[in-house]
Amino acid sequence: MSILSKIGLITVVVLVSSLCVNAVQQEPVSKEEKKIEKAVNDYNVYAIPIPESMDFAGEPVPLDNPDIRERLDRELLVNTYWQSNGLLIMKRANKYFPIIEPMLEKYGLPDDFKYLAVAESALQNNRSPAGAAGFWHFLKGTGREYGLEVNDYVDERYNLELATEVAAEYLKRSKKKFGSWTMAAAAYNAGNGGIQKQVTRQKSTNNYYDLLLNDETSRYIFRILAFKEIMGNPEKYGFNFEEKDLYQPIPTYKVKVDTAITDLPDFAKQFGINYKILKIHNPWLRDTFLKNASGKEYFIEIPEKGVYNSGE
Repeated sequence: MSILSKIGLITVVVLVSSLCVNAVQQEPVSKEEKKIEKAVNDYNVYAIPIPESMDFAGEPVPLDNPDIRERLDRELLVNTYWQSNGLLIMKRANKYFPIIEPMLEKYGLPDDFKYLAVAESALQNNRSPAGAAGFWHFLKGTGREYGLEVNDYVDERYNLELATEVAAEYLKRSKKKFGSWTMAAAAYNAGNGGIQKQVTRQKSTNNYYDLLLNDETSRYIFRILAFKEIMGNPEKYGFNFEEKDLYQPIPTYKVKVDTAITDLPDFAKQFGINYKILKIHNPWLRDTFLKNASGKEYFIEIPEKGVYNSGE
């Protein structure tokens, strides 16, 4: 055997011996340690780049201002990493934006205001802690002021079409008062009086981005902007889905009613559905009957035959 061969053999023996010693000395990795290592390697949180430019309803956002960038960054982070809520909103948007978008156009509002409804209610007929209700979160007094019926039997704040019409009227009045859609959106949250008070108190121009406001209103426009950015670019922010994953609009027709209905469950049966389905499509009906002493015209939405497999 040559000298080089002997040296090579010795080297191999030394390396194998070293590995065996290390294997004996090294403690086995526990399942818990492997689990922690996997969690660290598989889950990562990243900073989110701020878009180079943004606008709300065609009005530019001053992203060269460091305060504005930080406030937008906060809402982008919060709403990107609240993944379950974000994905549910996108699923609902496919169902409800086709109703809201043409109504905004009809009443002269920029399309961006659909994201205000997202910020208010996440596209659900729910109630806020303050008692604001429906997709657009109107308080009782505001709803009545703008012509919505609100009582124990009928609450038209939960009627998406009527509430969208009222929201448009409110926002257009605010735009006329303050001169910008951004300020109109802020006034939707804080009220026209609340915004005007701060403009006067701070001796400021009618510019939302220059005002010092309460925490909710100071975040409000940025929440709307974050929803606009994320929902407009879902894959960029890690949301992955196919068309079949989204909630689909349900075809319906309207039935005009101008008398009282003594029993809504029986009324529903006439159309092959049950009371639950009737209420899903008409959440503004607040009881099991409809008082209508004045003979007012109501339009009750009924799903087309076959949409739901069973009615009773």
